[in-house]
Amino acid sequence: MDKKELSELHDAIARELLERIKSGEASSGELNVARQFLRDNGIDANTNQSKPLLNLTKVLPFDPEQDIEEAV
Repeated sequence: MDKKELSELHDAIARELLERIKSGEASSGELNVARQFLRDNGIDANTNQSKPLLNLTKVLPFDPEQDIEEAV
């Protein structure tokens, strides 16, 4: 595969994942693939930059502060 073909494949994966997520049809496995795809491509967010991420942290069934304390 040449660079152009790899770029096309990368774009196709990104488009397909985005469409599956937008449609509400993405499985938990596909969401995990999307998460890893973003991570592999250096895309991350923190709650200071992402209101949806902040909202998600408010509904997760764990206390992040407790997890930090347990890790130390």
